[in-house]
Amino acid sequence: MWNLVRNWYRDKFSDPHAVTLAVILLVGFAVIYFYGKLIMPLLVAVVLAYLLESPVSWMTRRGLPRGVSASLVLVLFAGAMLVATFVILPALWRQGVALATELPAMVSQWQKLLMTLPEQYPTLIDEAQLAGLVANFNASLLSTGQSLVSHSLASLVDLVALMVYAILVPLLMFFFLKDKDVLVGSLGRFIPDNRDLAEQVWGEMNVQIGNYIRGKVIEILIIGTVSYLTFFFMDLRYAALLGVVVGLSVLIPFIGATVVTIPVALVGFFQWGISPQFGYLILAYGIIQAIDGNVLVPLLFSEAVNLHPVAIIVAVLIFGGLWGFWGVFFAIPLATLVKAVVNAWPSEEHRAQALESGE
Repeated sequence: MWNLVRNWYRDKFSDPHAVTLAVILLVGFAVIYFYGKLIMPLLVAVVLAYLLESPVSWMTRRGLPRGVSASLVLVLFAGAMLVATFVILPALWRQGVALATELPAMVSQWQKLLMTLPEQYPTLIDEAQLAGLVANFNASLLSTGQSLVSHSLASLVDLVALMVYAILVPLLMFFFLKDKDVLVGSLGRFIPDNRDLAEQVWGEMNVQIGNYIRGKVIEILIIGTVSYLTFFFMDLRYAALLGVVVGLSVLIPFIGATVVTIPVALVGFFQWGISPQFGYLILAYGIIQAIDGNVLVPLLFSEAVNLHPVAIIVAVLIFGGLWGFWGVFFAIPLATLVKAVVNAWPSEEHRAQALESGE
């Protein structure tokens, strides 16, 4: 047993470049896992800087100084955020309040419909079991509502943290965009010299992470806008709120599209019942999801297509459990990182081939 472990260690960690890569990965994982909440403004600023790097680079290639380009892009980004805060969010809030107000009536109507099923199918559905199921659902709904209220009250304390974010994040974004090369060069001084393998993985992941963040934002905007326009022209209630929910559902691959089907179907059912309009709604929603999965995702995330769906779902579960929202958001890049490390990690066979080619 000991010989097996020793041979495995010698095979995987005899290369100093591999040891450097392993240390970098372990340190990065430990810092984010144990100090993620403390450095959250830094992480948010890094994500947004990746998002805005493309227009800054485009302006820089056309002769503008990088500092001026970063300033212009940040001003445009701040303007977009102000429009979203003072125009879009109030409309979504009103629709959310209206939906919450009508939710008890919707649930009551749904329960009345369910209680008619034992009369229609007495041999298949037991009335007592169905009544117990409805009671359990009511208890779960009540506990969920209470937790939401307590969470909303507790979130008032986070207003101070939100103000800190509003100051620190734009400031960090500006310096990340303006002094990108200087910061990356300074960080490189803390990494050992045996870092060829780490630089190889970093070069691949740096491009993929930037493309992934920009692609994910584009996907959210396209799917959210198309969903809103579809719901609006079909005269579906809460069209804006449902459009935003459908757009944000793409953050969770496979699972998000399945979960968000429930509110869309429920609102359509309580508005139209079992009718042709309800069928058209489900058909239109299915077409949107098909376009997203078969056109947008392969177009925007070519690397994600090379990952098996099981690997993506496992990555969502693991990294989402470790880091919450950000783990879910970066599940695909993190899975790609694992794949890139496994593919790039030197083995005894690779080292033998390298020695033969060197000779």
